[in-house]
Amino acid sequence: MTGNGIYQQNNFYSPTYGSMTLTHLRRKALDFMEQEPGYRYNLIIGTDSQPKNGHGVDFVTAVVIHRVGFGGIYFWKRIIDGKKYVLKTRIYQEAALSLTCAQEILEVLKNDGYTKYDIEIHVDIGSNGETKEMINEVVGMIRGSGFPVKTKPLSYGASKVADRHT
Repeated sequence: MTGNGIYQQNNFYSPTYGSMTLTHLRRKALDFMEQEPGYRYNLIIGTDSQPKNGHGVDFVTAVVIHRVGFGGIYFWKRIIDGKKYVLKTRIYQEAALSLTCAQEILEVLKNDGYTKYDIEIHVDIGSNGETKEMINEVVGMIRGSGFPVKTKPLSYGASKVADRHT
């Protein structure tokens, strides 16, 4: 826990490979894609969060390498923030964490030919429920950062994969 009440997991975690650095994640992702080079792959980043009984918020960011039509692998990272968040601020923080992670992934993949357009950001908002009035703002924020974005029900990187670990 840092002095400002934030616990940040420095490594990513994979259900298959365990704890790893970002450099190791890069190698595992590239190895996975090189196993079947004829398939199409999507690189997806999504963040979900859950309040922790008045003790802050648990944010989990997932990095998914989806072999389209044939499964995939994923990695996740946790940040626990001791602050209390209202829903709107929490959703913006989820988007910001996804964008930060996307920039980190781009940095390690830049010599492998990946660009912003190769990474899709998934946000845990949709046209139903409490977050519907935020769609245009959050989608605009992510598109304005140069990334494609998906919302519910297509945003499985956030609403299914990251959600599994919050």
